[in-house]
Amino acid sequence: MNDDYVSRVPWSLEPSLKEKAHDAGIKFDNFIENLAKNRTDMEIAKELNVSEQTIANLREHFEKYGIHSIVGQD
Repeated sequence: MNDDYVSRVPWSLEPSLKEKAHDAGIKFDNFIENLAKNRTDMEIAKELNVSEQTIANLREHFEKYGIHSIVGQD
């Protein structure tokens, strides 16, 4: 087997967005609903009773990795 072969396993070590929301004490569905309503980080943080930075971090994860953080290659 060629040592230059790059594995194409569809997984990541990054936890899912749902896990991160749960760890922050946020109901995942409520967070997603607020994103769908195009609310600001400040509005979401106030509604979900967490810091604005927590929401900013979750939003960044969503925009960069999506919900499950699993990226596969064909």
